[in-house]
Amino acid sequence: MLLELAKPLTLLASMISLLAVFHTAFLGSETDMRQRLYDTLGMLLIAAGISLVSGLTFLNGRLQESRYRSAARGDLSLRITETFPMQLFCWTTGIMAILFLLAWYLETHCIFYRDIHH
Repeated sequence: MLLELAKPLTLLASMISLLAVFHTAFLGSETDMRQRLYDTLGMLLIAAGISLVSGLTFLNGRLQESRYRSAARGDLSLRITETFPMQLFCWTTGIMAILFLLAWYLETHCIFYRDIHH
């Protein structure tokens, strides 16, 4: 019963930590790109730890469910990367990395305002 309560709480914590990574990467008030990158990597490490704990919680639940299944069905190989919180972390991190690199490129090489002095 406690495990069923821990699953949604750890998943929620994982999603909130990913939201903090997004906020740090894209909505931060730093003007220096190097400082923004360091802050984002720090938040990403924290989010990875929270997602890992959440993945372990989900994996523990799957292990308990597999104990009740019959042994005749075969051996179930359970990996932490197959849990929903870790898949959510990997997909979200990949998409945010692509968007961060795209934003970095556009900020460096493109100008999106008109010269108002002419």
